[in-house]
Amino acid sequence: MSVNSKEAILAAARRAAQAHGYNGLNFRDLATEVGIKAASIYHYFPSKADLGAAVARRYWEDTAAVLDALSTEADTPGAALRRYPETFRRALTLDNRICLASFMAMEYDDLPDTVKREVQTFTEVNVSWLSQALTAASIVSAEQAEPRAHAIFAAVAGAQLMARGRGDVALYDALIDNYRAAGLLPR
Repeated sequence: MSVNSKEAILAAARRAAQAHGYNGLNFRDLATEVGIKAASIYHYFPSKADLGAAVARRYWEDTAAVLDALSTEADTPGAALRRYPETFRRALTLDNRICLASFMAMEYDDLPDTVKREVQTFTEVNVSWLSQALTAASIVSAEQAEPRAHAIFAAVAGAQLMARGRGDVALYDALIDNYRAAGLLPR
């Protein structure tokens, strides 16, 4: 087994989880997709919980890197905030996928504790980034930043969920535009 096999397993598991949630992580199906034996997956991930936690951890780590890049590439914190919904839109344009953490959050009661912690960390990463950007852009005070960040995160994730349910990225775009018009998101 190589590092490439582990990465291929994680990539296949991410796609499965974004389409079907935690319960969509099936070692036999993943092995078929990757082109290995199902027993080989156990070499890297002794249990489904270990695989689910690794996938969720990689997802929030990747998201943190995307958000850091967004902050670096944008001219201002306000510009970074305006681009934030793009991070959720991307999943919709990739075979009508949904944010992995949103999907897993819907299964929260059935998740192993290790997976729950990683899903919670995804939310914390987003809310923390949003809070910092809102404060840096002088949109809200430091005291108002976290509640506003929670509202933005919930609204954007909800827009993604609605758009996925209809298979309609234009619906997502319309909802984001409405959030901007209502003042939840900066213009």
